[in-house]
Amino acid sequence: MTSSNPDQRLEHLLSAVESEFQKGSEKGDASERDIKLTLDDADLWTKFKELTNEMIVTKTGRRMFPVLRASVSGLDPNAMYSVLLDFVAADNNRWKYVNGEWVPGGKPEPQSPSCVYIHPDSPNFGAHWMKAPVSFSKVKLSNKLNGGGQIMLNSLHKYEPRIHIVKVGGIQKMISSQSFPETQVHRRHCLPERRDHCSEDQAQPLC
Repeated sequence: MTSSNPDQRLEHLLSAVESEFQKGSEKGDASERDIKLTLDDADLWTKFKELTNEMIVTKTGRRMFPVLRASVSGLDPNAMYSVLLDFVAADNNRWKYVNGEWVPGGKPEPQSPSCVYIHPDSPNFGAHWMKAPVSFSKVKLSNKLNGGGQIMLNSLHKYEPRIHIVKVGGIQKMISSQSFPETQVHRRHCLPERRDHCSEDQAQPLC
């Protein structure tokens, strides 16, 4: 079998790279004047919020459900960016589960150490971030400070996730930061009907 010409092989590889780059470039803007973050599956998140969405977490960390995904547009296709995720308190309460519902249960605990999840594709070209929704399927939430890309949150508190886009490769600067109220969700360790087998610090809302 005759091997192909080296120049032809190189042209084929460069063509593949260019094709991949163009997938995101069409939504780009070198001026970065109109950067947008749009929540994917917004209808699903809204339905979960209406039903008081809850998550089960463990000390070793559990992945979010639904998976947080967002589409990005308006970045400079040729510039480099990192995408980060963190959580902020949604209110000033500590919560408890009483008679089948979450109710305020006192003052909140001090904010846990700042934990930021850096998307594993970071840093990358703007074209990369814009070609498909940015997914945080690998992020894990925990009630213990474990490191390794996990985010620690206080038990029985409400949180809201925020997505940040930071331009890198020169002078680093935050160019976009956005949260989505519909992604508020309660997290807990145990089901209501099994609460007699769980300690209070196991049931944890995450909003």
